[in-house]
Amino acid sequence: MILRDLPVLASWSGGKDSCLALWRAVRAGARPQALLTMLDETGDRSRSHGVRPEVLALQAHAMGLPQRLGRASWNGYREVFVEQLRAAADDGIQAVVFGDIDLDAHREWEEAVCAEAGLDAILPLWQEARADLVREFVDAGFSARIVMVNTALVDEKWLGRTLDHPLIEDMLAEGVDPCGEAGEFHTLVVDGPLFNKPLALRDGEAAKLGEYRALDLLPA
Repeated sequence: MILRDLPVLASWSGGKDSCLALWRAVRAGARPQALLTMLDETGDRSRSHGVRPEVLALQAHAMGLPQRLGRASWNGYREVFVEQLRAAADDGIQAVVFGDIDLDAHREWEEAVCAEAGLDAILPLWQEARADLVREFVDAGFSARIVMVNTALVDEKWLGRTLDHPLIEDMLAEGVDPCGEAGEFHTLVVDGPLFNKPLALRDGEAAKLGEYRALDLLPA
């Protein structure tokens, strides 16, 4: 698909993969119109990464993009997501940029919901080497912190760490996927070439959520 001048919506978790996917799309000439993030049913946190909406708003402001926010339980997720896509299509969006890398079930779901809304699904990172993508993210000048870890899969020592080359190499040495593609951890992007300024954040509490450990980043 030719991306030049294509009006797109970014499926935005606030993390590194959705950010790198959007960065690649922008460099290919796409014109991002908004960031779509799904929140939990209360609207208190993002559904995937547990990020506060006020922090997501800081990201959007730093990127100069409006937000589209959906609220849903996991049971109602698809319906609300498609509603958001249809509304975006009505506003002239033609495609949605996703940050998935190599999970076929995710791609199939994304293509299906986009088709239902009359949109195309774009996956700029698809089937590329995971470690290479993380290195590209860092080399491009982006900065992200690990804000959630699944302690059933990885050690909680990674929580709060900044994603950089030494961290990538430490993870690889310990057999940890530096992309966290199986849900080992989630990140929050705090600076980079898509941003007009770094996010001003402070560390809040580190919470235990079942098998997960989460660091709450708050507006400074």
